Amino acid sequence: MDIKGQAAIVTGGGSGLGAATAKVLADAGAMVAIFDVNMDGAEAVAKDIGGTAFKVDVADAKNVEDAVKSAADAHGTARILINCAGIGPAKKIVGRDGPMPLDDYRKVIEVNLIGSFNCMRVAAAGMIESDADDGGERGVIISTASIAAYEGQIGQAAYASSKGGIVGLTLPAAREFARYGVRVNAIAPGLFGTPLLLGMPQDVQDSLAATVPFPRRFGLPEEFGRLCRHIIENAMINGETIRLDGAIRMQPS
Repeated sequence: MDIKGQAAIVTGGGSGLGAATAKVLADAGAMVAIFDVNMDGAEAVAKDIGGTAFKVDVADAKNVEDAVKSAADAHGTARILINCAGIGPAKKIVGRDGPMPLDDYRKVIEVNLIGSFNCMRVAAAGMIESDADDGGERGVIISTASIAAYEGQIGQAAYASSKGGIVGLTLPAAREFARYGVRVNAIAPGLFGTPLLLGMPQDVQDSLAATVPFPRRFGLPEEFGRLCRHIIENAMINGETIRLDGAIRMQPS
């Protein structure tokens, strides 16, 4: 799909991978709507790229429905959806204080997995009703999984579950939407230079970066964004979860 002139939605676009991806898409000519609970970040990114910002809780059905409609009013029906919104608190299933509170697990699933599904279902409905381009495409959806979906570490039970759900969602969604010309993929990033990692002490950062075989560093958010662009532009990539991790395989802890 040619990105130029297309309307795009990036969830979690106020920082990290989402912000970098929003900029890559805008640089390619897309009109980008930023969905984020952090309006300060969302508005700053939107101002920088000439897009629009919406305060959105991705796990809230009506909030997403209203935001997708407002984004369509601003830019037209979104042909591109990038799901980057997510949280990743670390907590053992059974810790020193006893079992993990069930609501802590539920919150991660609601934001990371249900939130991605929620945005997918609403955005896809609009894509399906739109006109196909010359190649028969109507839209592209990319969600953010994680290498934790495959090698979740101790303390990542909730996060790994949510990202494993993204992997499991991708193929059946791609198969369902194939008849309409809507592609669905996911990216499973490894260690990336997001605010979460860059906020750690330097010695911890250096230790983590050294575990990546090559290149021996954190991934750059714009590298994630560039892969999103390639997926959008390459019509044969469909139903896939692509690892973007420098060949790292996480150890138990």
